[in-house]
Amino acid sequence: MVHRVMVHAGWVVYMYLFFGTIARRRTQHIYVANWFYGAFIVVTAMVHVINHAAIPVSLFKSYSFYSGATDVMIQWWYGHSVVGFILSVGFLGMMYYFVPKQAERPGYSYRLSIVHFWAIISLYIWAGPHHLHYTALPEWAQNLGMVMSIILLAPSWGGMINGMMTLSGAWHKLRTDPILRFLVVSLAFYGMSTFEGPMMAIKTVNAQSHYTDWTIGHVHAGALGWVAMISIGTLYHMVPALWNRERMYSVRLINAHFWLATIGTVLYIASMWVNGITQGLMWRAINDDGTLTYSFVEALKPAIQAISCV
Repeated sequence: MVHRVMVHAGWVVYMYLFFGTIARRRTQHIYVANWFYGAFIVVTAMVHVINHAAIPVSLFKSYSFYSGATDVMIQWWYGHSVVGFILSVGFLGMMYYFVPKQAERPGYSYRLSIVHFWAIISLYIWAGPHHLHYTALPEWAQNLGMVMSIILLAPSWGGMINGMMTLSGAWHKLRTDPILRFLVVSLAFYGMSTFEGPMMAIKTVNAQSHYTDWTIGHVHAGALGWVAMISIGTLYHMVPALWNRERMYSVRLINAHFWLATIGTVLYIASMWVNGITQGLMWRAINDDGTLTYSFVEALKPAIQAISCV
């Protein structure tokens, strides 16, 4: 109980510093990136408090306020929302600031960015039940998570397209600017993973993908492809500014970093896709008498082979 309170207290301080800075701004306009940052801070705090609601027994011991299927539903409402609002909404805020800065172009559509913001924060928080298909969760809750996940594709791709189209008239810069390549390729991975997520939320697809390495491949397409690469591009953009330099020490090393990161990520997630689909097919294969064709240990062989290949 104590550590939960300490975590939340730290987050409240973070929230105070962020919104306090906005309150003391000298310009009337609030750039759209700050909308995304603010949303990820507020929603993360909200779901953390609700998920960790507990009945204290002593200073260092407490029991969860929820139980059974309700506890599971709250856990995944929290889990998916935290991932979504930190690793999607928060990093979209980075995208809306650093892509235009590095490309030296204005954002493609401010109106689209506002529509994107309100749509994604309205929909994302409802998608958690897609992690609980074919469980004891009520059917309506599973279906709600599936439907919201599919609808979520629209604002996700709206943001991706908005970022990509910011390079209109500046695509030639990708030939010589590996930092901009990091940012643009991260958007490509974001588009790919936000298409794959809603697809895997469809029950018939989920029956094939759930509990397999396909899910791991999907997560790492977002984590290594989207989150890591936009973070790296952001750091490469900021470091020269912090030390009053025109550019990084070696553009050639940044270029090497880009290709190693991109190729390594593609090889990893592709191996997980192939292995995960194979696992799903093996788990669902049955003999004429209704027994399983493959044992669980046999289904692990593709995973071992995939890891050894990578």
